[in-house]
Amino acid sequence: MGKIISIANQKGGVGKTTSAINLAASLAAVEHSTLLIDIDPQSNTTSGLGIEAKTITNSIYEVMVGGIEAADAVCETELPFLEILPSHINLVGAEIEMIDRDERERILEKAIGDLKDQYDFIVIDCPPSLGLLTINALTASHSVLIPVQCEYFALEGLGQLLNTIKIVRQHLNTELEIEGVLLTMYDGRTRLSDQVADEVRKYFEDRVFESIINRNVRLAEAPSFGKPAVLYDSTSVGAENYLALAREIIHRNKDLFENSPVLAES
Repeated sequence: MGKIISIANQKGGVGKTTSAINLAASLAAVEHSTLLIDIDPQSNTTSGLGIEAKTITNSIYEVMVGGIEAADAVCETELPFLEILPSHINLVGAEIEMIDRDERERILEKAIGDLKDQYDFIVIDCPPSLGLLTINALTASHSVLIPVQCEYFALEGLGQLLNTIKIVRQHLNTELEIEGVLLTMYDGRTRLSDQVADEVRKYFEDRVFESIINRNVRLAEAPSFGKPAVLYDSTSVGAENYLALAREIIHRNKDLFENSPVLAES
């Protein structure tokens, strides 16, 4: 069974979608079969991989609300080891449509049940909220990765997220863990970034990833070309940062991949 990681933070602009796209792409780049699930109605993860809404026949909306098989909505990407279960603007009304469903918090978990054994990693990009879609993602996941930007008020609102994780763990998913806290938008030229990084490490201690995502123009440009950084500019700082993160996550989960030649090389 593969590792399912949700990327969540209800605060917008923290690099959540950028991290989802580039972590999944980096895991695929080192030849780990990876499925990226876009469960955000804004569909930025989907468009960030070059998939246009008008070309999508089935999406996560049809899977969660329409009852189609998840495998029938999975799309290929430019990377051989990366596939995506895309999102669509229709998902914006999904929470209301699911409100009266039995076990509404487990709809995604049940929908992707048959996919778990087909991938080494499943990465879920959550909406910037703590609503029913995010709860579904956390219930279906083994762990949650929390991106935190190196700017003012970086820790603002994280208490709510941690409380939500605690509630999900108590009532819906006892195995849910924090995969790690990822520092994003780091600028080594500023004292602020160092101060925020120190504050985050003091708060979360050893749960903070060693890998840090630096501010990088090429990383910011890549989504407008429908490519992850590793395809848009593999030599860029952003691509290197996310490859380092992927290797760190693989190493943290080495028990799952004891026979992986890629891990042996990392």
